[in-house]
Amino acid sequence: MYSLTVADHVMIAHSFRGEGFGPAQRVHGATFVVEAEFRAPRLDDANLLVDIAAARVELRRILDSFDYNNLDTLPAFAGQNTTTEFLCFHIHGLLCAALAEGKLGEGGKAVRSVKVLLRESPLAWAAYEADVPAGTASA
Repeated sequence: MYSLTVADHVMIAHSFRGEGFGPAQRVHGATFVVEAEFRAPRLDDANLLVDIAAARVELRRILDSFDYNNLDTLPAFAGQNTTTEFLCFHIHGLLCAALAEGKLGEGGKAVRSVKVLLRESPLAWAAYEADVPAGTASA
């Protein structure tokens, strides 16, 4: 299995609902390093997994939709605790949509799984990994 990873970062503010979050129930900030890993069993005719420039552009486009924002105020996150794990899942879905739309080049058709990892610090991170939904990739 081949893999290719692109990375960027995002800065957000948010708060959490629920006693288990303690002081994080108050508005606080976070800076995440975001890694998106694409996996495929084969390369395209140019020996690419995905177009790396297109993958970087698409990841940045996704992050721009909430970078430097208070997530508590954005309709996309209404009613959600925007935990690190949840943000991984959210970004994963948008990357899979980009693959389905052909935004990552011809090689994107062979992508079978995507992993999104957010690093909160050198000591803590979370990830979400899943197969690309059926109908997104071709055999």
